[in-house]
Amino acid sequence: MNEAIRELSPKVLWNKFADLNAVPRPSKKEERVIAFMKEFGKSLGLETIEDEVGNVIIRKPATKGMEDRTPIVMQSHLDMVHQKNNDTTFDFDTQGIEMYIDGDWVRAKGTTLGADNGLGVATIMAVLESDTIAHPPLEALFTIDEETGMTGAMGLKGGILKGDILLNLDTEEDDEIGVGCAGGIDITAKKNYRETDAPTDGVTYTVTVKGLQGGHSGMDIIKGLGNANKLMNRLLYSTRKVMQLANLQGGSLRNAIPRESVATVVVPKEYEQAFLSEFEQEKEHIVTEYNSLEPAISISAEKENATIEKVMEQQEQELFLKAVYGAHNGVYRMSPAIDDLVETSNNIAKINVKEGTITIECLTRSSVASSKNDLANTLQSVFELAGFTVAFSGAYPGWAPNMESPILKVLDSLYEKLNGQKANVAACHAGLECGILGQNYPDMDMISFGPTIKGAHSPDERASISSAQKYWEFVIEILKNIPVKSK
Repeated sequence: MNEAIRELSPKVLWNKFADLNAVPRPSKKEERVIAFMKEFGKSLGLETIEDEVGNVIIRKPATKGMEDRTPIVMQSHLDMVHQKNNDTTFDFDTQGIEMYIDGDWVRAKGTTLGADNGLGVATIMAVLESDTIAHPPLEALFTIDEETGMTGAMGLKGGILKGDILLNLDTEEDDEIGVGCAGGIDITAKKNYRETDAPTDGVTYTVTVKGLQGGHSGMDIIKGLGNANKLMNRLLYSTRKVMQLANLQGGSLRNAIPRESVATVVVPKEYEQAFLSEFEQEKEHIVTEYNSLEPAISISAEKENATIEKVMEQQEQELFLKAVYGAHNGVYRMSPAIDDLVETSNNIAKINVKEGTITIECLTRSSVASSKNDLANTLQSVFELAGFTVAFSGAYPGWAPNMESPILKVLDSLYEKLNGQKANVAACHAGLECGILGQNYPDMDMISFGPTIKGAHSPDERASISSAQKYWEFVIEILKNIPVKSK
């Protein structure tokens, strides 16, 4: 299957992507891809270094006649989101991604594809390897752990990079030129709860919410898609008086809208019909509300033979379910300055209830720091009122747009020349590394662009083949048209 990908045009780009996707590279476990990238740089005879946090930097001199152009940094991240369908058997720690062609799209078999940000990495590799692509003095910056902490960008020290222009290749619409992004903060609420003996005549049910689209918790949050954790909470809340919760597992990654949630509940025999009636009524409401957005949604309550010994005490259950009900999920505020841009949002990404402990993990994003803090405080207040301990971590800044950016003018003009129409110059609600890198490189002129990728952070992730061709031509023209370095 991956061999067919290598025949796509432009071959040099898809071949490098296939090479990269053969290397396991989930976030936090990038050792193999770091070694792969270092070996790649050294095999080309180029200066290759790994900094103290694991970022890889490869330097290539300018092609003949381009020595006087402004030095650039081409940047992408090495890690990928590791999400798979529930019925897919796959080990991200040991296996390469299995790809296939579906019309104009490249997809993966039941897993994320890694086009985010693998196509950007492959682009840079192709430029580094080429002896025909004209370019100015070039530094390739391959950062680690972008998806789960931005620790690569945060750990990159000032003074290492020599370039004056940063080309970030992590935007996911080929008609978009990115000039700004949201910052974010991780919010974790934890609580120990009292357990009690399960009813002796109790009937065990497994409650499942699955089949949701999921997706990127920044770029896709505006779509109003179903959040499995919030939908599960509705089902449990509607039946809370006739069941007791034993355990719950919902969501798997902070930066992905949760697609699945599974809970085990115990129902006293005398309330079994009431439980099923309340459950079916709430299920019908949810399916009706999400009919157009989530056509594949599946909600079920299956009776089990398993014997459960301990369940959550009723008062604790009431507090837990009300806390999740009260916690904001989705768009919090739209930008008053930029049309159709989400300013602030929250994703209730992961909920785990097991053996006396509740953990709720959220990712709050905003392009305005004060608004981010406002929503973070809102969530903290809700959780603390229910007896949770709340911790903030992993905060990273947004990237403020500079509409007077010189490199923006170059890309804007080139895009129109190549495509006969203006590009969409925009900020996005995703977290890009530009804002973080700008802290140690405040004078660097930054821009972001990339090929069209849909469904990032979910097993529905797919990359457009025709868009990759369009994007590759754009890259070549940009490199040829980097301006002469000012004196």
